[in-house]
Order: sequence, then C-alpha cells, then structure tokens
Amino acid sequence: MAKVGLIAGIGNLPVEFMRAAQHEGYEVVVISVVTEGALELQAEADAYYQISVFKSDTVIKTFLKEGVTDVTMLGKVTKEHLYKKITTIPDMRTIKLLNRLRNRKDDTIMLAIVEELEKEGLAVADQTKYMRSLMPPVGVMTMRKPTEVEQLDIEFGFTLAKQMGALDIGQTVVVKEQAAMAIEAIEGTDECIKRGGALGREGAVVVKTAKPNQDVRFDVPAVGMKTLESMITGNCKVLAMEAKRTIFVEQEAVLQKANELGIVICAVEGPDEE
Repeated sequence: MAKVGLIAGIGNLPVEFMRAAQHEGYEVVVISVVTEGALELQAEADAYYQISVFKSDTVIKTFLKEGVTDVTMLGKVTKEHLYKKITTIPDMRTIKLLNRLRNRKDDTIMLAIVEELEKEGLAVADQTKYMRSLMPPVGVMTMRKPTEVEQLDIEFGFTLAKQMGALDIGQTVVVKEQAAMAIEAIEGTDECIKRGGALGREGAVVVKTAKPNQDVRFDVPAVGMKTLESMITGNCKVLAMEAKRTIFVEQEAVLQKANELGIVICAVEGPDEE
C-alpha cells in the first residue's frame, strides 16, 4: 500500500486530509509539529509522531525511515513561533534554513521548507489533492442571504484580501461599511476575526481568499468551526470565502450553527472571474 506523509499543524484540516487519503487506499504517516495536534490524528493515523517544528532533520529522517516519498503540509503553524522565546533548541538543519531566509514572509518560509524536503527526495504534493469536494462553488450556503450593504462589503473585502495576499501579508480581512476593520497578519485568521469584529462592534463581514498566485502545495485558505466560533466572539455576521479555492471543513456542523444564529456563509468570485 502506498504511503503519504502529513506534516500537521493546528486544526481539523489535517484530520480531513488523513481520512480522505485513507479512503483512497493510502497509508498516512503523520508528524504533528505542534503540541495542540488533533487527538484524531494520533488515534487514526497509520503511523504517528510528534516532533517539534524546530527539528526539521528529524522530521525528514522519520519520513524516509517510513518509506514516504510524497508529503503534504496542512494545519496552521503560526509565525509566532519565530518571535517568542524558543524552548526547544533547533537542530542544525533548521538553524541553517532560518539563516538563509531573505525575509520572514509566509511564502519565503514555506518555499524554504519545500526546498529542504525535496532535496531529500520528498515531493511536496498539492494540498487539495483529496479535498476538492470540500471547496464550494459560487453560492450562498446558509438560509440567510447577504443584504445589499453586506454584498458591497463582500466585494470590497474580496478586492482588499487579494491585495493583501499579493503582498504575502495574509488571506483574511474584516470589513464594515467598506472600511477595513482588521487585516490578517502574524496573529492568524481567528485573532484577526475577533479583533476586526470587536472594532466593527456588530455586523462585520469576514472575507477569505487565496493569494493571486497561490501555491497549492501550502497555505491554501481554509475555514471551519473554529472560524465560525471566532466570528461569534467578534459578533460578525457574514463569512465570504473564495469559491473553488477555499477548503471548507466541518461543513454540516458549521452551516447548522450559522443558520441558528442568522450568519451568512457564501462562496464568491472576483469581478474578473465571473
């Protein structure tokens, strides 16, 4: 049976991938690089390891020992790890990787990791390979549809999110009355939503898009129950994701909760894509 490797961060996305790959007949070797890894990964993976994100040499050698040739990276590993006090001493491979970074943009870091994996014969696969059924087409998925004012905010937010993505800053923006309340940066999607919702006070719109030149090997946008919970905390009323380019996990539970609360969830395209 063929094996696929999964470098797993925070969230339910790695679990969805693991189950989809196993359904296709693959054995999945999971390496969780965060301490908050989903319990389902440990319970259901064909092989499971927990290795610090700063031990890249151990990660690579573990995959090679397991006979893995294709690897996928899924789940959030925030850049806060690079700026807070490090409790794990990085191995020499990681130190060299960090020292050769020309900057600390998301794509720069991820491409350096891809290069490190591929020079050892580990091909980094398309994140969406087994998850295209979870990438919604254009349409409103909840009972409530956006109001005219919310639709204007969606369009404004879509353009803004694409501009931020082009600068490799983030993929999520929170807007209200066509003004930016928050733009995702190092804090990640959930904290951006909470902050933007608080600043908008009530009824803000969350928009998440892929980057204009999205590399599907990493950082493909994703939303799920944690996204909705952050919106509830921030009292946001609309979530608009880019159609066919965003992975939407835990769909049934998320839509049920959104309908109970009158929150809009929709998938949209930009003006130039319609």
